[in-house]
Amino acid sequence: MTVSSRTPGTRARRLTAAVHVYTFLDDFILLYPVYALLFADTGLSVAEISSLFVIWSLTGILLEVPSGVWADAVSRRTLLILAPLPAAAGFALWVVAPSYWSFALGFVLWGVRGALVSGAFEALVYEELDRLGEARRYARLIGRAEVAGMCAVALATAAASPVLAAGGYPALGAASVLACLLCAAAGALFPEHRAPRPPAGTGGRGGPGGAGAPGDADAPDGWRGYAAILRSGLAEVRGDRSVRRTLLLVPATAAIWGALEEYVALLARETGAAERAVPLWVLLVWTGVAAGGLLAGTGRRLGSGAFAGVLGLGALALAGGALSGRTAGLAAVAAAFCGFQLASLVADARLQEAITGPSRATVTSLANLGTGLATAGVYGGYAALSAFAGHGAVFALAALPYGLLALALRRGA
Repeated sequence: MTVSSRTPGTRARRLTAAVHVYTFLDDFILLYPVYALLFADTGLSVAEISSLFVIWSLTGILLEVPSGVWADAVSRRTLLILAPLPAAAGFALWVVAPSYWSFALGFVLWGVRGALVSGAFEALVYEELDRLGEARRYARLIGRAEVAGMCAVALATAAASPVLAAGGYPALGAASVLACLLCAAAGALFPEHRAPRPPAGTGGRGGPGGAGAPGDADAPDGWRGYAAILRSGLAEVRGDRSVRRTLLLVPATAAIWGALEEYVALLARETGAAERAVPLWVLLVWTGVAAGGLLAGTGRRLGSGAFAGVLGLGALALAGGALSGRTAGLAAVAAAFCGFQLASLVADARLQEAITGPSRATVTSLANLGTGLATAGVYGGYAALSAFAGHGAVFALAALPYGLLALALRRGA
């Protein structure tokens, strides 16, 4: 047996670098800030644009769990390498042949990309850290990766304007495709050490995160093997109370604020912010989200009571800031989003710590599926409530579930 000469610290730094580079490139898409303008300039109505978002969401929801099972059956690093390629094809299609159906196909491909990464990314990172004895660093690493992604979005937003002026949408599309290709190349930087999963029907058990070789899907019992992986993940959720609780906690903490962030600009405008100042107020709220990511490592050490306190204070800050009717109230909204981001990352870390079976990516995808479904529900609820109330009132109502969750967790503690 050959032992690597690299120290655990060196290997951990390699993994950290891979996570940051991959996350940055994954979000450095110059089309992000202006793709709605591209759709409108092509002649799409608001209803047609909204239908594209529905197609995008449904693709992710339908593929979430199957992709998680696949990630447990094959190389997760391979999925991370492949994931950006469908998105690259979709972005190219948008600018080469702009039309409703091109945009729809592009969103399907983008949804495929998201499903391939979801579950596989978290499972690979946690298991590699665990192998190095550094699993406690997971929350901090993922939190900083979230910040790297936000920085990429900010830089892409800043670069989009001059690139659009110089080369139009084709230039933005080319830059976005290039970022996807570089992201795929960055996927090869990830280390991966996994015990092979025995073929279905052998009665064996894979090690932690065990999986078969990529070619197993072509074997006669390949589909039975995938079904066994799914059953293993579902059995762990049903049979382990700590897994079940933390799995439910992920969408409970992440879905509402994740949906509300799409409406922050509208809230800012309702408070009387000048149009040119709205992006700055949105940036303030995103600064709060980034702070929550940076604090995730510290948040991992929170007890149940303190965790409930973060959610409770966040609920009060969100409701108070939204109902203030003043632009300064957005500072309280930013503080609330800081707490909610912190709670979301801690919930994800605790889920990874609770999973002990071989279907880690499958269980993680089940949690992400719950987040996707809950987020879609929040979008629908927001649309319905906004017909009767202003944005401040809807934001305040959205804080109520966080307050109830805090009370429930406090009582449980």
